[in-house]
Amino acid sequence: MPIIKFPDGFKWGTATAAYQIEGAAFENGRGLSIWDTFSHTPGKVKNGDTGDIACDSYHRYEEDIELLAQMGVKVYRFSVSWPRIFPNGRGGLNPEGLRYYDNLINKLVDKGIEPMLTLYHWDLPQALQDQGGWANRETVDAFSHYAETVFKEFNGKVNYWQTINEPLCAAFLSNYYGVHAPGYKDLQVAIDVSHNLLLAHGRAVRLFRELGIEGKIGTATNTTWREPFSNKKEDTEACKREIGLNIDWFLDPIFKGRYPCYLVKWFKQKGVELPIADGDMEAIQQPIDFIGVNYYSGNIARYKEDTGLLDIENIEINYEHTYIGWPIYADGLHKVFHYLNDRYGNVPLFVTENGACCIDEMVNGKVADWDRIRYYEQHLTAVSRAIESGINIIGYLAWSLMDNFEWAEGYGKRFGLVYVDFSTLERTKKDSYYWYKKVIANGWMEI
Repeated sequence: MPIIKFPDGFKWGTATAAYQIEGAAFENGRGLSIWDTFSHTPGKVKNGDTGDIACDSYHRYEEDIELLAQMGVKVYRFSVSWPRIFPNGRGGLNPEGLRYYDNLINKLVDKGIEPMLTLYHWDLPQALQDQGGWANRETVDAFSHYAETVFKEFNGKVNYWQTINEPLCAAFLSNYYGVHAPGYKDLQVAIDVSHNLLLAHGRAVRLFRELGIEGKIGTATNTTWREPFSNKKEDTEACKREIGLNIDWFLDPIFKGRYPCYLVKWFKQKGVELPIADGDMEAIQQPIDFIGVNYYSGNIARYKEDTGLLDIENIEINYEHTYIGWPIYADGLHKVFHYLNDRYGNVPLFVTENGACCIDEMVNGKVADWDRIRYYEQHLTAVSRAIESGINIIGYLAWSLMDNFEWAEGYGKRFGLVYVDFSTLERTKKDSYYWYKKVIANGWMEI
């Protein structure tokens, strides 16, 4: 069998998000988030599921860190719950919230695991949403204060920092398609939110530099790939729009100080204007240390008029799909790496999310998720190909450590390396856990 090797010092790990795993939604001073409100609204989340308990990692974090340690991971990416720190979004600091994350981080460091802290993974304090949420520029000021508090509290303990997770989802899934909290369907609001998220990112990075915080800082961007069905101009432009809304819209302002002209023109044709104020683009264009790459799927696609926001139609060509319905298209990840490298230069890339939703069944105390293992094999091969081609990829984080609250899908879609019985909260290592542990230990895999 062929052997795929990875560089010495490659950063192996896994990732989670606060609302998806912590639970303890109403304990120890935590305020409401938009996901508390959304999940408790009938019809918004499948089966009426909520994150009230989730995986109960708030109380079981030591057990979960032990799972990480036994796996041999080098990096653990988690997010801080903003309403656990500031229950109302601003003012009124909750010391119990800071204490929880301090205990978590200390335990990770004790186990030799580098913390990667994400400041915002979608759980906006509801009190701020009541004042307009991310569409209100004052939320950017509140985020800056929150970020400064977290920076100062954990300076010297965290090696990797991320500002905003998947701004495409926080802007468009949440405010245009309406499938994520707060559930709006307004394109202008989505555009306003996307800009303010970028502004919040830029101000946080600038604060990070001004305060002299230790470590490296970046963002975590949605990525996908669309291969044109033909070489017709309309097909290539449709695919460019799909790739670009994921990548260019959120990274061009950071690296080039401007939004991509072709998408600005596209949105203007739909009657939407960018809410750019003086100094905004300069604030956004702050140097970052790495790009976080979140990739799950891609497709072949072509132009089709009046199809969705971008006039694009996916063409399924006998792809296998994960249980959530996404095509398995590992070559798309390889192409994303080259696209990022060509567009933004040799910026270090860190795969901060990649994984598969599978039908996981417990049989005789075991979960034989070989379909997930195959997914990882395909995508890690794409990572290796890019590294061998000279692209600077510094690490890979599997999504996710454990099964969890999968947003609007509730608990019916599992991505974890660890199986969670949501009635007992018992954790069980899947076959993919043991496979990934071996890859980490060896620094290579057989395919």
